[in-house]
Amino acid sequence: MILEDDKPDEASGSGQSGYPGNKQAVGPPDASEYAEYYGPYISLVYGDDILAALEGQPRHTLALLSSLGEERGNYRYAPDKWSIKEVLGHLIDVERVLAYRALRFARNDITPLPGCEQDDYVRNGGFADCPLGCLLQEFTAVREASVFLFQGLSPEAWMRRGVANQEEISVRAIAYVIAGHELHHRQVLKGKYLTSRG
Repeated sequence: MILEDDKPDEASGSGQSGYPGNKQAVGPPDASEYAEYYGPYISLVYGDDILAALEGQPRHTLALLSSLGEERGNYRYAPDKWSIKEVLGHLIDVERVLAYRALRFARNDITPLPGCEQDDYVRNGGFADCPLGCLLQEFTAVREASVFLFQGLSPEAWMRRGVANQEEISVRAIAYVIAGHELHHRQVLKGKYLTSRG
């Protein structure tokens, strides 16, 4: 399911900041470029302009979460689920890991990279002690760095592949996974955390 508020500006955004000359439409990856479990994330991304999608997402996330107080940031809809701040911290961590993979593979580094255990990362992230506003600033800064990374890639670099967590993936697939992963968790936040009962 594609979020309606992502269609207008994330799909048709300019993608004009950053490096000149690398604004070619990359297009979504085909199924040979990523492991099957990434498919649901990639399918959430609307349109062919992944740079515009990546640039546009933070404003929607900020609009969704910036008005919440600290107490609400620690809300979890079930005892065994992450809090809102932990979800945001998870987004930050995963984007850093994925962007690092994209950097390595784009630079034609074929060294296989390990996976990571998301629950361990959240458990040791200390996100409950971090103000929600700081986490939102960090999310925005990490995304800005990712956008600069992808804007600087040549057409050849976008198509390079590497192995992470014992699965082959292309650089452009990683970009789509980053965007789709954020969309997935934003859907969860809207549906599970920010309902009238939340």
